[in-house]
Amino acid sequence: MLKRLLVSAVLAGSALAAPAVAALPASAAVQAHAAACTYQRSGSHWNCVTPGAYCPAAAHTKYGYAKVTSHKYKCSQYSNKQWRWKRV
Repeated sequence: MLKRLLVSAVLAGSALAAPAVAALPASAAVQAHAAACTYQRSGSHWNCVTPGAYCPAAAHTKYGYAKVTSHKYKCSQYSNKQWRWKRV
């Protein structure tokens, strides 16, 4: 009996959550563009970097542009010896 009640509650909860996911906000187009962006090297700079994320060794001291805001970042070494994308 308890198992049947739990299964019913889970099914009812999933049915309620589905319509909320279907109604995406207008900013979904921006998020879809950001998801389509791939982290890559383009000449002397990098595209689609994630601010604060670790940098690959090839990107050390190089510049990159954020995938959502297009702000400029530099792959910098912090005092703990980690290389991360830092806003310029």
